[in-house]
Amino acid sequence: MIRSLSSFTFLFLCSLFFATYTPVRSNTANEFLSTLNKQFKEQEKKASLVILENPELVRGWSNRGDMRLFLGNFEGARSDYEKMIQLDPSLEVSHWRLGIAYFYLKEYDKAARQFEIYHNYDAIDRENGIWRFMSQFKSKGLRTAREGLLTYKKDDRPPYPLLYEMFAGRLKPDEVFTEIEKVNYPENYRNRVLFHATLYVGIYLELVEENKEMAGNLLRKAFENKYGRATGTYMWQVARLHYFQLLAISEPGTQKPFAGRK
Repeated sequence: MIRSLSSFTFLFLCSLFFATYTPVRSNTANEFLSTLNKQFKEQEKKASLVILENPELVRGWSNRGDMRLFLGNFEGARSDYEKMIQLDPSLEVSHWRLGIAYFYLKEYDKAARQFEIYHNYDAIDRENGIWRFMSQFKSKGLRTAREGLLTYKKDDRPPYPLLYEMFAGRLKPDEVFTEIEKVNYPENYRNRVLFHATLYVGIYLELVEENKEMAGNLLRKAFENKYGRATGTYMWQVARLHYFQLLAISEPGTQKPFAGRK
């Protein structure tokens, strides 16, 4: 899903995270998150200036929407993403980021529709199908979510074929990691594969198996993953937000990892 990001946002994230990456330690986590929020707020202000100067420029709304989502301001992100489509209706079919904003706003039917129409744009990306499953699971339950799984005929990047089998109920969560370990990936690529695996197995355990303790452990691994932290991809930001949301539910009083402004 990352390939649909604007080049500006992608380059900004890469420069930011290659510059700020440090190994995760408990005594530096809050400082790390505080630094992220500060930088995202600065970029949000810059994007707002771009919008003020040229409100017809889609890129300004796109960049500000991303920064707002990274700050946990899902309502603001949705507003900016929807503005993009208002300015250029052709963007609707490919706008999976809007689907993610809908999901975290608990507008699950809208999210499911957004991921469904994205399938017309990219019929290979099983990550999109997973988000549709997640949205339908939230609104209609496990049976409907599995019956409504999108169909994929072409292969996808690892570990998504494995993850999709897990969401379909044909593979156990631990078997995903067993299958990954059978492949001799180069270390850097293995970290990338494990980022996606820990993120979505964690979410699966949270939603389907209601095992929040194990889900939290895996989501923490996704948050701490070297590939994720070094690149700061859009989906790493989502993993970070999802992990700390779960942590706040499990441990009331946990410091929020984002401003959460509306």
